[in-house]
Parts: sequence; C-alpha cells; structure tokens
Amino acid sequence: MDVFNKGSNVFKILSEAVSEGIIIVNQNQTIVATNMAANSLFGYAEDELMGQHLDVLIPKRYHSNHHIHVRGFMKKSDKRQMGHGRDLFGLRKDGSQFPVEAGLNPFTIYDNDYVMALVIDISVRKKAEQELKHWANIFNESLNEIFIFDARTLKFIDVNKGALNNIGYTLEELRSMTPVDIKPNFTLVKFNNLIAPLLNDLEAKLKFNTIHKRKDGSIYPVEVHLQKSKTGENDLLVAIILDVTEQEAYTQKLEQQVTERTRRLEEALNKEKELNELKTKFLSLVSHEFKTPLSGILTSATLAGKYTESEQQEKRDKHLKTIQSKVKYLNNIINDFLSIERLESGKVKYIFSNFPLSKVVNEVIYDANMLLKEGQHIEYPENIDSIFIDFDEKILELILTNLINNAIKYSSENSTIHIMAETQAKELVLTVKDEGIGIPENEQKYIFNRYFRAENALLNQGTGIGLNIVKTHLENLGGAITFTSIQERGTEFKVTIPTDA
Repeated sequence: MDVFNKGSNVFKILSEAVSEGIIIVNQNQTIVATNMAANSLFGYAEDELMGQHLDVLIPKRYHSNHHIHVRGFMKKSDKRQMGHGRDLFGLRKDGSQFPVEAGLNPFTIYDNDYVMALVIDISVRKKAEQELKHWANIFNESLNEIFIFDARTLKFIDVNKGALNNIGYTLEELRSMTPVDIKPNFTLVKFNNLIAPLLNDLEAKLKFNTIHKRKDGSIYPVEVHLQKSKTGENDLLVAIILDVTEQEAYTQKLEQQVTERTRRLEEALNKEKELNELKTKFLSLVSHEFKTPLSGILTSATLAGKYTESEQQEKRDKHLKTIQSKVKYLNNIINDFLSIERLESGKVKYIFSNFPLSKVVNEVIYDANMLLKEGQHIEYPENIDSIFIDFDEKILELILTNLINNAIKYSSENSTIHIMAETQAKELVLTVKDEGIGIPENEQKYIFNRYFRAENALLNQGTGIGLNIVKTHLENLGGAITFTSIQERGTEFKVTIPTDA
C-alpha cells in the first residue's frame, strides 16, 4: 500500500481518468488500491475497501473456486480475461449481486507481485443477451416453420427447428437453396413478381397458400405469411409457414359431409316427391280400377232385373256371370293391396309344406281358362307329376296366377301361353311365355316397380302392383324372377325357386 501511497498522485490521476473500475490486490488478495469508478461500482466510499480481502467483492458461492483461480493466475503471470467462458458476478456493499467482466493484468513493483483488475458492470449487456436468447429460443422452438432468406439473392440465411424437421433438409443444405427450390408451383420469375410489392414497400405483408416439397419428394399444403426485415444494410424476408394439412383434411371432410348430407337430402326430397307421385297415381288407379268393374256390375244387375220371364234365364245367367267376374276382379285388387300392406309391415308369415307341383298348376290353369280370349290356348307343362317341392303353396299359386293372367291379358286372340317346368341343381325353374304385345325396351327396367304400367298396356285393366308383389315374395323366400321381352313378339318370365334336391 505504501508503494501506491508514494505515487498516489500519479496513480490517482491516471486511475480516475479510466471509466472502468480498477482494483489492485497483492499476493494475499488484499486490496491495496481502487479508483472512484470501482468504489462507485461496488457501493463503497473512498478508501473504504483499502486493506480488505478481495472476498468482500465476490459472492460467497464463488469464494473457494476463486482462490484457486487467483493462485494459478499469479503463478503464470500473464494477461487474461477473468473467468473466460464463465459468468462472473460482483457483490456490492448492500449485498446485491451484478454481472461483471474483469480483465486481469499482473505486475511487479519492488519485488512485490500485484494484480490489477479492470472491472465493468455488464448488467445491461447481459439483459440484452438474455432477451436475445429468449427471442432466439422462441424463433427456434416455434411450432410453425420460419424461414429467413436474403431479399436480393433469395438464399436461405436461417431456418428454425420446426422448418428443418418438416422440410427434411439440413441448415447447410438450405443455405445453398432458395424458396423456389421448395415451392414446386413457383418459377423464379413468378416468385419475384409475387414479392415485388413487399420489396418496394407497397405491401407490409403478403399471405398466400401453396404447397411445399420435402427432401423426400412428398408435398404438403401450407399457408405462407411473408414480410420484410432488415439487418444492417441488408434486406431480409421472413416467412412464417403454417402446415395446413390437418386444416385442409378437416375442410375436405366437412365438404364431404356437406356433400353427403346434401345428397341424402336430395334423395329424401326425391323420395318424398316420388311418394307423392305414387299416392296421386295410386288414387287415380284405384278410382279407375274400381269404377270400371263397379259400373259393369251395376249395368249387369240392372239388366238382369229386367229379364223376369222364364225364357230369359240365359240372358240373366250371362249378366250374373259378368257380375261374378267383376266381383272376383275387385276381390283380387283388394287382395293385392292387402298383400302390399302385409309385406311392408313385415306381417307376412310363410307356411311351408311338401306338395306336388301339378296340384297348384292345375288349379291356376283351371281358373285361368275362364279368362281366355277367343282362340287363346294354354300349353300345359310336361312331366310335372313327379315334381314335389317344399314351399308356401299359396304364394306359389299367387305367383303363377299373376304371370298366367298377365300373359292372357297382354296377348291377342288365337295365341298360345306356354308353361314349362324343369328341375335343376337345387332349384325349380318355372317359365311362362306369351306371344303378346311385349314390353318396350326403354321401360323394361321399371317393370317390377310398384304401380308401373308400360305405355302400351295402359288401355288394359291392371294395378301395376302384381309383379312387385311376386318379386318381393320370391326374394323373401330366396328365389328370383327374371324376364326377356321383345315388343310385339312376346314376353318370357322365369321364376327360380330353391329346393333341397
């Protein structure tokens, strides 16, 4: 201390001209000199630190390591930055701590070794570094992709971790690339035209959707937010990229749901419209089909009542037969409607039994003979006496009655209705073929629809539900019905019934 007192004026003049805090310690780490900047920095009055151990300026947690570092430094006696690579902290008189930077300079005077430390308070710098580190972490850890590239060369400068993970390239690879290299929908000219308003300060920000291509060749949809930035004299462009794969998938799913629901709604509306048309058609049909036979019954009953004489019995019988025929026709219509109701409500109960095919065929043909027109003939099937089947007898009768009666109705006089039966592997095939008016080709796809009647059959009586009932019963019982038809040449229906044989 005496050394510094002897030259105190010189030391004081020189040290006070320095803005850094100066602290000089001897080999025992005792403070032998300070300047005003150091006193102010640590909160001490002038000469208050003189003779105190250096530990008063160092937080306790660093004491043990600090002594080791100082002894090693004294032995080497070279200039160096104190605590290189480590954070250093000073301790003020009031107990507060602050980050410091210290340059150490060993020297010897009168055979005594000393160390002069130039101390700087780096609190402001540390705070700035922490803020910078914080923002760097935000940049790097962002879930969105962030690309920074040069506005002039378009070369990538920096890319965050989210972008590297998704795009698949390394930072070194990207620094030799431009945005055009990862945007397959853009050429260099197109991209330059896009960013021109941004570079010319006509726009503060650009937003657009495109696709990005990964290193592995896969592509994904993105939403790009692009804006200009600056570092020194260089213009940069910062692109924040949102991967909208899930958003687009959700949007697509939503659109599909809307499309599907719209389709279902349209189907429901069409079905409702179709049902309304069917109701209208049904009411018209019922009105017509009931009115015609009822008029015939009324006329025949009136005329029969006029023939009171015994010799007029033949005429009475003729009208009574007409009445019976019309009543049977009405009864068939009612039975058809009841069948539809039972089928739709699921109330149909099928009763299976084993019976000879000839029994049903004979009964149906017997009843059908009364409907034959002049010169019409039914060709009876051959070799059916030995055929027995397990089936619902009433349903088989309904099926054959419907097909044979239709054949008679839609065939002209002097024609033949052919009935055939043959057994095949585990099925019985029944065929009813006529030589009638046939079904127009453009209407054949509707033939099994309920209430449908072909244009060339509108003048004939009928409800248009018989074939629909036949097809429904057969499908319920594991059977099928098909047909072929040529207009003006006739129609052939084939009924397939499953058997155990």
